[in-house]
Amino acid sequence: MKHLCVQYGCGWSSADGWLNFDSSPTLRYERLPVLGRLYQKNARRFPENVRYGDIVRGLPIAPGSCAAIYCSHVLEHLSFAEFGTALQNTHSYLEPGGVFRLVLPDLEQLARAYLADPASDAAARFMQDSGLGKRDRPRGLRGHLVEWFGNSHHRWMWDERSMREQLAAAGFREIRRAQFGDAEDRRFDAVEDPTRFEGCLAMQCRR
Repeated sequence: MKHLCVQYGCGWSSADGWLNFDSSPTLRYERLPVLGRLYQKNARRFPENVRYGDIVRGLPIAPGSCAAIYCSHVLEHLSFAEFGTALQNTHSYLEPGGVFRLVLPDLEQLARAYLADPASDAAARFMQDSGLGKRDRPRGLRGHLVEWFGNSHHRWMWDERSMREQLAAAGFREIRRAQFGDAEDRRFDAVEDPTRFEGCLAMQCRR
């Protein structure tokens, strides 16, 4: 297949007309025969059009098959090395001229807000808002399993300058800062959520 539209790390935000992937262990349990129907961790289940797929290990799609790829608040959960692999895989899935759009927290904006905040708890707020701090250390086997499988904390943060450098190094071109709804390809309207862009860094680039 050619000219695919792929969203990875979609969570529950799937879109018709797109291939929607997520790497949550919960999704894998939900899709188990028989037992998956009984498994209930969250108040809602993943939509039927969400498939299991890990951008770091590789998605089950052919190289050069995608016209559009999108991810929202995914890349900051990857280590620096995993992030590089994710960009390389993303680039390989795009057809020549294909578009990649991404959204994630803006480290520069968070840092500026921290430096401008005179409150005594400014540092604590920065650690919390950036997802880099932890108020509690996981204890016991259950605590470690929840942390391991949940992957809710941030592993590496990015600003526009560092993201531009990494995208260019991965082979992307026409790199620019993006805003909600400014994609030339209107198919992105189906996956983008304005609340995910607020105070965040969005980028667009092409293979």
